[in-house]
Amino acid sequence: MSKVRVAVAALAVATFAAGAMAAAAASPEETVKSWLAAMKAHEFEKAYQYISKGMAGGKDVEAWSKEQKYIFETTDLKIFKYEVFPGKAEGETAKVPNILSSQDKFLNQLGADEYELYTLVKEDGQWKIDQQEIVEKGDQSKWFARKEG
Repeated sequence: MSKVRVAVAALAVATFAAGAMAAAAASPEETVKSWLAAMKAHEFEKAYQYISKGMAGGKDVEAWSKEQKYIFETTDLKIFKYEVFPGKAEGETAKVPNILSSQDKFLNQLGADEYELYTLVKEDGQWKIDQQEIVEKGDQSKWFARKEG
């Protein structure tokens, strides 16, 4: 009987710890970092949990993941690194800038850095990526702090 109680207690502690970890990663910036890490590792099923219903385009996790895998394979897309900057949240929306270092065989053959801006929305109390766009050179100073060098 005591082994059962120990197992139940261990399960309760593990569940609490998992919940605390999820809460710790709940900021808009952490959501973008987690999504980019999953995409870089080709863990598309994991990445799906960080996108909004709108970004998923009505696809379930299996269909969306297969589509992402196809895109990565067809374009020979590689994500090398990313640098997520502090975002700006207002109510149920947030914008998070990122500099992506990646390469593919169609749009970014040279592997130039891409200045991105992610729009996140709150769904069921969690930040979810709803849109991703490229920040044009003239607007980059609004989102990316200049580095002294």
